[in-house]
Amino acid sequence: MKILGIDPGLQRTGYGLIESSSPGKMKLVEAGVIRTSPQDGIALRLTDIFENIRDIIDEHKPAVLVLEKIYSHYKHPATAILMGHARAVVCLACGLKGVRLLNYPSTRIKKAVTGNGRAAKCQVQRMVKELLGLKSLPEPLDISDALAMAVSYVYIEGVT
Repeated sequence: MKILGIDPGLQRTGYGLIESSSPGKMKLVEAGVIRTSPQDGIALRLTDIFENIRDIIDEHKPAVLVLEKIYSHYKHPATAILMGHARAVVCLACGLKGVRLLNYPSTRIKKAVTGNGRAAKCQVQRMVKELLGLKSLPEPLDISDALAMAVSYVYIEGVT
């Protein structure tokens, strides 16, 4: 089973695709970052994110796509709104391609990956490296967060 995790952002959208047959047997298929430029304007940036996610789905045909549930800090509403735009085009790609979409709270993702729902990003990053048997830490954090989402699905849903 292929699982795609996405960490959406307007400037950087991280993605991580893994393949799993059981919680103990996961392997990295592909991971990366979709970068957009503020000079391009929001319409072009969102189109770029959408087209890249659509292409990843077309090429790899994941069974499921995992996103982190929306969380907004009251001090940064504009950031949450911009992230919501990027998240929306990811959801649109899922809908158009018929990919099952799941949303987990960040604490549930962290608990599934590290055993601690309040784990720091660096702890999540280290566990993703270990669980996927990577030689180095997945960087930037957009990638490790996306991979953590994919890995969490395996543990939460008990993929066998």
